[in-house]
Amino acid sequence: MRVALIHDHLAQDGGAEKVLRVFADMYPEAPIYTLLFEKENVHKNFHDRHIETSIIQKLPGGVKHYKWYLFFMPMAVEFFDLRGYDLVISDASAFAKGVITSPDTLHICYCHTPTRYLWSDAHQYLNELKYNKFFKKIISLTLGRLRLWDFAAAARVDHFIANSKTVQRRITKYYRRESQVIYPPVETDRFKLADISGQSTAERYFLIGCRLAPYKRVDIVVSAFKALGVGYNLKIFGDGVDLARLKKLAGDAVNIEFLGRVSNTQKAELYSHCLAFINPQEEDFGITVVEALASGRPVIAYRAGGATETVLENESGVFFDEQTPQAIMTTVRRFMSDVDTGAKVWNGERIREGALKYSVEKFRQQIADFIAEKKSQSI
Repeated sequence: MRVALIHDHLAQDGGAEKVLRVFADMYPEAPIYTLLFEKENVHKNFHDRHIETSIIQKLPGGVKHYKWYLFFMPMAVEFFDLRGYDLVISDASAFAKGVITSPDTLHICYCHTPTRYLWSDAHQYLNELKYNKFFKKIISLTLGRLRLWDFAAAARVDHFIANSKTVQRRITKYYRRESQVIYPPVETDRFKLADISGQSTAERYFLIGCRLAPYKRVDIVVSAFKALGVGYNLKIFGDGVDLARLKKLAGDAVNIEFLGRVSNTQKAELYSHCLAFINPQEEDFGITVVEALASGRPVIAYRAGGATETVLENESGVFFDEQTPQAIMTTVRRFMSDVDTGAKVWNGERIREGALKYSVEKFRQQIADFIAEKKSQSI
């Protein structure tokens, strides 16, 4: 069976790329088609693979400023020649699902979300653009044309897999397609429990970590802990375009520490020794949340998206209902009070046990079973 893998782009190292890595391991001979790649990312994660890129890779600024070519991406995806493949797996949150396959090819899309800036986040995306109203209107009209293409592209997929129930609902709403939920793989075996009962007040800390971008809402956590002050320590790991703004927002707050990029070993240590991991954003799934749970640590999460599926309230975490510093401050104060008074004791072993259902091994088996079922139905 000839298999091809299709991915939007390899310009960053996030949750979608972790899923692609598992697909690549499952099909070691399959080429990877992608709009573009960043050499360091490919060298780190896919150095052993044959990668086919689109024309965007060779255009001026095509790698570092690929968003310039947003409106050419549908055409670039359609140029991929996939004749001769029996199975095509698209790993998509945007354009990858739009590839054109042969009539006898089975096309399965692992969908991280229907394209956010075209559907669920369309108005927010336009509002955040730093252009005047005239240019925003032009962009709005162009996004409308992309939206039509995106809907048509979804019709080319034979079977959808959604990465969460949250995404499954979006696929139904925006694409009018059925899907099956298979949660993304998390390397749960890399994370271990730790005894933090002997930590001093100065050693205790809350943790947040992700790609630092505005939509991740790390800003409201920084504002909350800056106001909470001494005794409420916050460690932040990760890098991104929002780092400078977040540091400026934190100012001279001595209880907030920016760690930058950390190794996998360092990250595992940070998870296992924190009081709780904080998730202030709405994620399609949220791999960092599950990594924290796999470390036996509770999660303080905004009640939306994937966190509502992975965090059990008062068993593996607590929720807040508004994305504001005040809501986070109230929840963190209550959490600390419960810990200090013994009103709430978090069972690390039980928390970790709940996270193990998201392991890489379970993901591989579920994907293999899904593909086998759909192949048998197509015969």
